[in-house]
Amino acid sequence: MTPTHLPGRVAIPSLPEQTRTPPSPNALESFNTAPAGEIRRTLLTCLRSPRWADRIAGHRPYPDVDSLLAASDEAAYDLAPADLAEALAGETLPVLPEGIYGAAHTALNAANAAYEAKFGHAFVICLDDLPPAEALDHVLHAIRSRLANDPDDERVLTADELRRLAKGRLVRALRGAGNRATSHNGAAHGNKPDISPQ
Repeated sequence: MTPTHLPGRVAIPSLPEQTRTPPSPNALESFNTAPAGEIRRTLLTCLRSPRWADRIAGHRPYPDVDSLLAASDEAAYDLAPADLAEALAGETLPVLPEGIYGAAHTALNAANAAYEAKFGHAFVICLDDLPPAEALDHVLHAIRSRLANDPDDERVLTADELRRLAKGRLVRALRGAGNRATSHNGAAHGNKPDISPQ
């Protein structure tokens, strides 16, 4: 199912263990050798821009993870406004951490509605390396402060946040592929990358 933008939603990534542990060499080999269509589907879970996904997939093989991540950044920087709009339309809000009280949801929804009314697209922010307990406060502060931006400045900041989200999701997809390649359930070396949304 293709993700769609839902009004009143803020694109906040799930908060897994962060990107400190690099993916295994097996994960990169799997990424480099998997069929193009499968890699494209994996990449579209990282950033919902077909142009970005095609560019990353088309430049395989990558000699190391750093080269792949540099290519991800470069491709994201080169996206046209229409590509960014397409990527933003695919962003949705994952489940927020449990125990978030109702007033916080109300405040977040109100801030997001004001943001979308001003800028015409979903609010996105990368929360990698931020403790889950601090996520909601960080998002509320960021969305309120970014409401003061003019549309051109916010477009640049939004593109940078999408680039950071894509990079973090790509690392997690590679890490997932590496975990399967070394699992105890008989998964073999060379398994394909994880294609589940992050």
